[in-house]
Amino acid sequence: MVGNMAEVVLRGPEPSVERLLEWHLAAARDWLPHQFVPWSVARDFDGPLKALAWESAQSTLSQPVQNALLINLLTEDNLPSYHFEIATRFGRDGAWGTWIHRWTAEEGRHADVIRAYDHARRAVDPMALEELRMRHVSAGYRSDLPSVLHALAYVTVQELATHLAHRNVGASCGDRVGEQLMARIAPDENLHMLFYRGRYADALQGFPDEALMALADVLCGSRMPGAGIPGFRARAARVAAAGIFNLDVHREYVRGPLLVSLA
Repeated sequence: MVGNMAEVVLRGPEPSVERLLEWHLAAARDWLPHQFVPWSVARDFDGPLKALAWESAQSTLSQPVQNALLINLLTEDNLPSYHFEIATRFGRDGAWGTWIHRWTAEEGRHADVIRAYDHARRAVDPMALEELRMRHVSAGYRSDLPSVLHALAYVTVQELATHLAHRNVGASCGDRVGEQLMARIAPDENLHMLFYRGRYADALQGFPDEALMALADVLCGSRMPGAGIPGFRARAARVAAAGIFNLDVHREYVRGPLLVSLA
């Protein structure tokens, strides 16, 4: 009975959703992706333009950073599935619908600009990247979370983790333009986390036992949305070994701060 009530309450266009949406729109900073791409260093590729084929020596980035960029980008690429998941979970009416479309519009910039940066900098193999994108997005994403409470907990945790993943790869790339780009993307993810954390905090007030159980389930058992990327485990291991994103980072900067902020 409580579970059904939570579904009704958390999907509804409550005043708290409107309040969180208004706060987000006031706090969000619009930016122009094309201004963060180093177009001046870009060169045509092979193929119809019959130009220079990509070679690994052209990338100035370390292998862990290349792997982190690839994981981050391919994760962002599955936005259509994420939109479907959230719209299905929470509905598209009222403030929820406005939020979901705004969130999708903001997230859509991330994959576009990271790919443009990768191509302009020749940071990663463009042929491998496109092959992986086709395979990953064709497979889609499905969370299989058992309840709306789990979905709220998951997006709260995941948005904070994504914020850190983008920020850390920027700080590790050794490229001023790449660092600026990731430092611009990361705050978007943090604002998204704050919206979902606010909604989860509402759930915690209304359904404390069920909400805490959902958060525990997510922290202990949920996979990253990019886990379905072909070769994900090997790439993630290189990223973890380099300290860009690993369990220690997750524990110190995701799990710990979230639990403190919700206490």
